[in-house]
Order: sequence, then structure tokens, then C-alpha cells
Amino acid sequence: MRAPRTTLRRGLAAAAALPLLAVAATACGYGSEAKDDDAKSNVSAGGKKLSADTVKIGYFPNLTHATALVGIQEGLIAKELGGTTVKPSTFNAGPSEIEALNAGSIDIGFIGPSPSINGYAKSKGQSLRIIGGSASGGVKLVVDPEKIKTLDDLKGKKIATPQLGNTQDVAFLNWISEKGWKVDAQSGKGDVSVVRSDNKVTPDAFKSGSLDGAWVPEPTASKLVAEGGKVLLDESTLWPDDKFVITNIIVSQKFLSAHPDVVDAVLRGTVNTNKWINANPDEAKASANSALEKLSGKALPADVLDPAWKSIQITDDPLAATLQAQADHAVKAGLLEKPDLKGIYDLKPLNKILEAEGQPAVADAGLGAE
Repeated sequence: MRAPRTTLRRGLAAAAALPLLAVAATACGYGSEAKDDDAKSNVSAGGKKLSADTVKIGYFPNLTHATALVGIQEGLIAKELGGTTVKPSTFNAGPSEIEALNAGSIDIGFIGPSPSINGYAKSKGQSLRIIGGSASGGVKLVVDPEKIKTLDDLKGKKIATPQLGNTQDVAFLNWISEKGWKVDAQSGKGDVSVVRSDNKVTPDAFKSGSLDGAWVPEPTASKLVAEGGKVLLDESTLWPDDKFVITNIIVSQKFLSAHPDVVDAVLRGTVNTNKWINANPDEAKASANSALEKLSGKALPADVLDPAWKSIQITDDPLAATLQAQADHAVKAGLLEKPDLKGIYDLKPLNKILEAEGQPAVADAGLGAE
């Protein structure tokens, strides 16, 4: 594949709501509103237009959404679409992205497991399909080393998660349960005080001493380390082969049915993007940070960017078995009524592309569409 058209931005080379039992919406990211990235409406130079004039793609301004950040910025997704235009939008939370997908404001989205499960379950299997993977890992328990020296020291401490019922909240509640400790999932009160804190404010709360630690995704985890925190546990160590889904690719079932050629093209673009990221990690890291700077107005400093990037694995595999496990953990915590996830995956288009690339097929863990 031809190298992407990156300039590496001179200065940068230096460098869901789950269906809760009557509780609030959840998220895998920060905040809630969508933002059109109109500066990045992409169309490949030349090429035949596919069955849709435009494909609207949603994602978060997060390193765990590096496939979208890099694939859109470097034109690797647009390149596969010929004359069909890419219209990107960024979101700060899973629920708003699911709402946008349901409303037709986006067609394809990069999103975490909890809102994927939620969107599918709430629509009784009618709203979306997961069509590919994007990222694994990138979640850590970071603590104040003066207050907490071992995992047993968490008892009686105040530990933040991003939001009630979100992916990291469910993981932490499950870990607490495995320890034999008791916490009321709704209030967060118990042997550990689980404090639901927006990732944007958690670093300041940690710095002020009002939090003793946090179970959070990157780059928040590395921001806490930069404030003097210590990584006590990397969540990946709790999963088989150190892998668990943190970002999926979803599509509206309506769009998939009407425009399968466009979905195929986007997937070819994401596979090529992931291949390029993994082959060129430093260049890709700089590209992702440049995209973040454009979206948020601020690049991540090296002491946050470097460790955060290292802990995220970019993958085409949606790691379907770990999605089922995360749903099971939420059910066990009392945050989710047992969902029927049969049909949530349609990996046939992705597997056709992987086969053409000489790569092994990925599995749907028995949750594939007929």
C-alpha cells in the first residue's frame, strides 16, 4: 500500500448508556454533544462514486479511536470510497453517538462495547451491527502511591470511574466483586467508594487529593501518572491473551442494507489504516496527535502521549468473546438486564477483505447475524 499523504505537521514529529435498571445514560468517553468535523469532509481525488453520495462517520477525539483519527486525517478511508464523500463527526459520549446513528445523522461509528450493547439491546436487535474491531486495551487503575501501595489497599478508598454503567465502571465493579468486596452499583457505596467522575475533571480531582485513584481509559490514565500517580493494574492483564475490546466499528442496519458497497469500502479503509498504524507506530502516533490537536485545540504532551499510545493495541478483530463477557459482568453487577446479543455482529464483509489480504478471519463468538 502506498504510504499515506502525511506531512507529519512539522511540530508534531516532535512530539453506553447500558440499559440500566432505571438509571442514567452511560458513555465510553467524555461529555455528550456531537461536533461536525467539516474541515475534514473527505473525497478521494477522482474515482467512481459508490451507491451513496456521502458516508457519515462518527468517532471520539480519543487515542482509543486512532483508526478513525488517522484513517480520516491521512485520507486512507476516503481513498477507498472513490467519489463518495466522507463526512466525519466527533462525539464526546457513547449515548449521543448511538442517538445520531438511530436518527441517521451518522451511518458508521467507532464506539465502545457498552453503548454498542445498549444500542442493540434497546432496539431489540434492530438498530446496529458491529462490523469490525478497532482497538484493544488502554485502560488502567492509577492510584496515589502515598495512599495505596497494594491492590488490597483499595478497600475504603475513593476510586473514580468515568460514568455509572460505562465500560470502565462495569470492569471495576466486576473486579471488586472478584475480590469478594461489596459495593452497591447504583450509589457506588461499599467496601470501596466508586466515584463517577467525568474524565475531563478526574485529573484535577486526583491532583487535589479528593480522589485516591481511578480506573480510566487513555489518555486520562497517563494524565494521572503525569500528576504523580502510579499504575497499579493494567486491565489487559485480566483478560485472555491480554486483549479486550475498547473500540468497535458499528453501522446502521438500514445503511448496511442499502449501501453494502460503501460499508465494504470503509472497512477496506480501516483495514489499511490499521495495517499502516501497526507498521509505522511513531508516524501514526504523531498523526493521531495532530488530529486531536485540530479537534480539541490542544495536542497531548509527550509524557502523556507516549505511554498512552503504547498501551493501546490497534486491531481489526472485534474480540467478540470479550464483548459478551463485558455484558455478563454488567448483568452480574445488577446494571443490566440480560440482553440477547445474537445477531449483534456481521463480520462477513470484514472477513472477505481479510481473506483477500491473506489474513485470518475473525470470530463472532456465536453472536453473528444469520
